[in-house]
Order: sequence, then structure tokens, then C-alpha cells
Amino acid sequence: MTFVHRNTTKKITSKPKLLIAVRNKMQTSGYSSKTIEAYVKWIKEYLIFNGKKPPLELEKINVEKFLTYLAVERNVASSTQSQALAALLYLYKNYLGTNFGWMDDVIRSKRGKRLPVVFTKEEAKSVIDNMNGVPKLAASLLYGSGLRLSECLRLRVLDIDFDLNTITVRRGKGDKDRTTVLPVSIQKRLLTHLEFVKELHYNDLKSGYGETILPYSLDKKYPNASREFKWQFVFPASNKVREKRSGKIVRYHIHESSIQKAVKRAITLAKINKKASSHTFRHSFATHLLSDGYDIRTIQELLGHQSVRTTMIYTHVLKNVSGVRSPLD
Repeated sequence: MTFVHRNTTKKITSKPKLLIAVRNKMQTSGYSSKTIEAYVKWIKEYLIFNGKKPPLELEKINVEKFLTYLAVERNVASSTQSQALAALLYLYKNYLGTNFGWMDDVIRSKRGKRLPVVFTKEEAKSVIDNMNGVPKLAASLLYGSGLRLSECLRLRVLDIDFDLNTITVRRGKGDKDRTTVLPVSIQKRLLTHLEFVKELHYNDLKSGYGETILPYSLDKKYPNASREFKWQFVFPASNKVREKRSGKIVRYHIHESSIQKAVKRAITLAKINKKASSHTFRHSFATHLLSDGYDIRTIQELLGHQSVRTTMIYTHVLKNVSGVRSPLD
């Protein structure tokens, strides 16, 4: 069935085509793969919840019922419900180009204040010491550079500057580039690791492969760049895969789960009883810099936060216990 809204020229012939079109538009707009997958998932669930009706035939009550269902029946967190609403806002405003005022009036669930879990410096070191190989090196960058796990695994050889002791994070959250610090203490290990990556890459080239996936469609502008060592991932996967878009055999980066599982095991071995994960290293990076006297604006830049208000959460972590003496003592 084909339907056209009077305020847009877009034609949608079926639900799968709608989801594919939304995905394509988000990709061309520079959204991260995680955001794209999440938005497409929520849009699909929203359509299924409403009997697969065309979204332009649905109204405010349909959105509210869906969000209520998520909160009451599925008991999702407020942040998850907010993500679902953001996906629907994208569908109606950015893709369908509608001007439904009621979308702005939909009640958003309020997220309570949550302080991040943070390692002490000794705990962070203990977790890293209980790891080996690539996971240990990756975890060292998470803590030493304040990287998100996805940012760490997307690093390419050219993003690391050993002379300036910096790491350039490209297309971070919000599609922004930033520069952060490269820990001096891991440079030798990182250089040794890159020698292994170089040997792996050259062996791929000898076997007739050696390509990787390039960002920003650079493969069209620079056809041979995907074979250059500087564009290879710092943490390449052990196996090559077929890239869906081009059909080429390429080497991607390792999967996030391999690092997440290694961190979980290390936390257990370190006997740390906190609800911690690989992302705890990033929180610890910020909190420890703050406790060492670095100003909040510097930390904001290193983390890539759009607003300093986001970074201010780490001041609350320190204030919660610092300088307070228990009456029992």
C-alpha cells in the first residue's frame, strides 16, 4: 500500500522499505551505527505495537500508549524510554518531515540522578593487571585516555601521535572529533602491538587482501587508501569478513564483547564488588583527573562532552564522601 502525507513528498510502499530508508538517511547524516540500530529497532517495535499501521495514520495517543507499554509492561529504564521517544521524533520530524505539534507535548519520563560507578586508582590498576594481551592494552587506553569502548576499537593507526602523546578520536558521540592524551606508560607496548598489526596487514596484502572499511566514503575519493597501513584498525579482528555494501573481503576491528568479557573476568579476579564494566574506566579517568587538580573544562574537552554540566557529575562523585567524617568515628 502506498500513502503520501500532504506535507511531504516521500512515498512509503512497505514497512521494511521504510526502515531501510530511515537507516540510509541516518547513515548519510553521520549517525553512529549504534544509534542507527537502536532507532530502527524502536521504530519497528512502535509499528508492530500499533498493528503495522503507516506512521502518518497514528496520533499522539498511539505514541503515549507505546511509551506507557514500555514503562509498565516491559519495565524499561527511563533512559531506554527516552531513547524510544527520540527514535519516534526522528521518524516524524527528520524523516517524514511532519510538523505534528503533539510530538513536542508527549510526556517524557524523568530520569533520576545517578552517580557513575568509579574505580579507585588501585582498583583500576588491579583490574588491568588481571588482564592480558589485546584486552589489557585496550583497557589501558580506556582508563588512560578516557575513551568509550567503541571509540577505542574504532581507532586507526593514523589516529595515534607518539610525538605529541595524543590520540585523535574521530566521529565520537555527536559526530565530533576530539583529541585526548596518550599515556606514556603504555607507548612501548602499543608500538610493539602495532608492529604485529603491520605484519598482519602485510601478510593480508601478500594474500591478495589487506583492505579495511573507510569512514566518510573515503574509498570513493581515495580508491587505494583502504590498503594503506595508516588506515588499518589498531585492534584488528582475527578473521576477515565480507563487507555488505561493497562485497569486498575486509578486516574489521575486534568485537566489543571480547573486551567487555575480559574486563568482567578481571573485575572478578580483582575481587572488586562494584557494578562495574568497561565504561567504568572512563568514569574513573575523569574522576581521578579531577581529584588530581585538573580543571573541569580540560576534562570536558578530553571526554568530548558537549556541555560542562555533563562533566560536572564527577564533582558530585568526589563531594559525596570527601572530607566527611562519620559520627561513629
